[in-house]
Amino acid sequence: MFLPTLTTLAALLSLSSTTSASPSHSLSARSPSKHSHNLAARAPTVCNGHAELCDRSYGNVTFIGTHNSYGNGSSIMDNQGKGVVDQLNDGVRTLQVQAHKGSTGDIRLCHSSCTLLDGGSLTSYLTKVKGWMDANPNEVVSLVIVNIDTIEPSTYASAFDAAGMTSNVYQPAGAVTAIDAWPTLGSMIESGGRMVVFMDYAADFNSVGWIIDEFSNMWEDAYDVTDQEFGCNVNRSSGSPTTTLSLTNHFLDVYGNILGINAWLPNKDLLNETNAETGYGSIGQGAQNCVGLWGRPPNHILLDFYDSNGNSPFNVAAQLNGVSAPTNTVEVSEDSKGSNAEASGVAKSTAAATGATSTGGTAARTTTSALNAAGRSVASLGSGVWVAGIVAMMVGAGGLSLSL
Repeated sequence: MFLPTLTTLAALLSLSSTTSASPSHSLSARSPSKHSHNLAARAPTVCNGHAELCDRSYGNVTFIGTHNSYGNGSSIMDNQGKGVVDQLNDGVRTLQVQAHKGSTGDIRLCHSSCTLLDGGSLTSYLTKVKGWMDANPNEVVSLVIVNIDTIEPSTYASAFDAAGMTSNVYQPAGAVTAIDAWPTLGSMIESGGRMVVFMDYAADFNSVGWIIDEFSNMWEDAYDVTDQEFGCNVNRSSGSPTTTLSLTNHFLDVYGNILGINAWLPNKDLLNETNAETGYGSIGQGAQNCVGLWGRPPNHILLDFYDSNGNSPFNVAAQLNGVSAPTNTVEVSEDSKGSNAEASGVAKSTAAATGATSTGGTAARTTTSALNAAGRSVASLGSGVWVAGIVAMMVGAGGLSLSL
């Protein structure tokens, strides 16, 4: 099966524009932004690590993100191997969280249930992100909130206030922003509004204007899939996919069996393929599929165990954005090593395909596209997720170790 490289793809997709592209990056899947603001002298000269991105619209940039960014470690319910500050240091710029009502009235970051995995309070999480953003003033970061308990926007606003993050949020002019109407990264940084907050359900522009309704401003493809094709089809949206931002859930699940009980879990056996630059099931392939369908790469790419392949995700984003590859080295955490992971602490940029197959085969898992809270409910994830966590806790209590 022939798959063109990202470089070849970029050449084929070179778009005409009245503004010339950066001379050092003639091959890019994205065209320069139509927004060419004359920023003041105090405007940043480097934005998200690159001078070229300062005059680029937020809607014309690809960001690497982390699925369940708060869940890091060796728990069976974790989706990341590193904490949020390390994620940001490595280059992650989109953070996804799942929020639940805590027993004391606070907002907790949990995976399906706080009994199974409690990642701490939203305020504590935001405090860490705030500290990083203060130390890195030329970075735009996005937060995607899965509001599984449909908590009121005002409650989120209180958590942001407590963390000191409210001064950093981006305030849109209206409830809906077309993809070509977003400001440039440079102007967002200059204004101080460089934390973009999306929420899937219960957002209310008239109540808290900076909590942006996700599905009228950005569509998502399916999540919790077992199919390596990553076709980039719209799964949840209340707007027009051609005029809104896009987010792809580029993480693979496996249909497993734990002590005779079915479960959906992160497919760590195929991490080195899923998080690779090129090849079947790779990040590059997923981006190519989006370009083929929509004429543009996704704006946000969410990953599980993003560091499993070292710099690979960030190399893909750099190619899609038409900028140079990052110079930092992303080290692989122990918890992000799949069965094919490199023995050393740093994975190669492009992992070789192993030919391994998941228990779940290639049939895509169906998810609901109804635009209501049930679309993200625990019920839609399947009872296996609940059972897997409970079994994991039972086994852990007995001093045993369960690895899947």
